[in-house]
Parts: sequence; C-alpha cells; structure tokens
Amino acid sequence: MACSINMDEVAGRACSEDSECPSLYACTATGGSGQRTCEVIYPPRYTEVDGGGTDAGPVPTYCDDVQPILAATCVGACHGADTSGSGHSSFRLDYYEPTGNGVPGARAKALRIRVRASDLKDMPPAGSPAPTAEQRAVLARWVSGGAPLCGPDAGP
Repeated sequence: MACSINMDEVAGRACSEDSECPSLYACTATGGSGQRTCEVIYPPRYTEVDGGGTDAGPVPTYCDDVQPILAATCVGACHGADTSGSGHSSFRLDYYEPTGNGVPGARAKALRIRVRASDLKDMPPAGSPAPTAEQRAVLARWVSGGAPLCGPDAGP
C-alpha cells in the first residue's frame, strides 16, 4: 500500500510567495537550496504547547522521543532511504535535517507530521504500523514545543 504525507496535488507545488498558494497553505522554504513550495497549514497555528497541556512533561526531542516513533511507523518503505511505498523522494523522516543531499528532513516537515499523524490521524495509511494515541500526542507536543533536535543533556 502506498503512503504519502502530501494531502493533494497542491502540496509541494513550487512558489515564491504565500499569495501563490491556496488558503490553508503557505509558501515555505523546504531545504538548504532555497526552493520554496506550498505546504499545508492546518488551523489553528500551533504557537502554544498543547497535545497534553503544560503538565505533560518536558518537550519531546527528535533524538529521544520522535525518531523512534517515525522509524517504527513512517520510515520503512515510505519516508526513508526506501521510498518505494510512497513514491515521494522530496522529503525524508529518517533524519532531522538534510545531510548534504538537500532533501528536507523531519524538522522541515514537523508541522505536516503533526497534521497528518496527530490531528487528522490519516498517516500512516490503514494496514501500516500506526503510532499509539500516546505516541501521536508526543508528536504533537514535539511540534508545539518547537521540534527540538536533542535534549539539554545530549552531547555536541
């Protein structure tokens, strides 16, 4: 079964400013190359920490909390080195930021991860390993908390 985080043909369309994207989309830089594409924005904008409230504990980090969830439910044959299940090589979720290849990683796709995995709950597709409700809340808190890479105790 194919999987994709793109919601429709608009997501990923080249743009140079927000006015070139339909409502609920924004023209967003997608990598170190300076390329900009229309990306979905799901109201409300996430400026406050939610997905469990302020007493839900520390903000999750990619290194400790998010990467294992993405590895178990998104990377497999869809959004990692092997994209045969999704056919999308325009982003990868098996790393945080591009490592010289210019392909956006999880940090650039954080809001989209939240929308599809936590808000809409339509990713991964039926029949694929899916995150638990608790894991979906971790993804939401990670994005709301600024999508940090590693915790303060991590090495350089």
